[in-house]
Amino acid sequence: MSAVRTESHKAAFLRFHDAVTGGGAPDVIAGAVDELAAPDLVFHAPVPTGLTGTQALKQVWTVLLRAFPDIRVTIEDVVAEGDKVVFRNTVTGTHLGEYRGLAPTGRKVEYAEIFIVRFTPDSRIAEIRGVVDVLSQLRQLGLLSDPFTSTARA
Repeated sequence: MSAVRTESHKAAFLRFHDAVTGGGAPDVIAGAVDELAAPDLVFHAPVPTGLTGTQALKQVWTVLLRAFPDIRVTIEDVVAEGDKVVFRNTVTGTHLGEYRGLAPTGRKVEYAEIFIVRFTPDSRIAEIRGVVDVLSQLRQLGLLSDPFTSTARA
């Protein structure tokens, strides 16, 4: 695979990233998904819905933007090789809307995620594999206690 194609894949995902973090309107995100993702996208990530493919990707952002309207996804590292691009991100936001059944808490969250994105030859997103530190997110929202900072009572 050529270096030019690899850079094209990287640029495509950066365009998607800009769409989801550049104001985050659901219709802008849906348009970016329609433009940049293959119709048969395979999406492997902790999705809080029963949807799959491009519909799941759109819904994830709808849920996140409702819950964390100030969400920021900062790209920390990008590694591209062949038909894959890997992104390591830090996500921050303030819990101002319902999320996973939890009413808004006003708490700030910061958690890490890593996504491996595979592209078609024409630089459309074919597959996304995500590892999201949901445990940290849920702890920060108060849904789980942290066994390392909790004190045991005798």
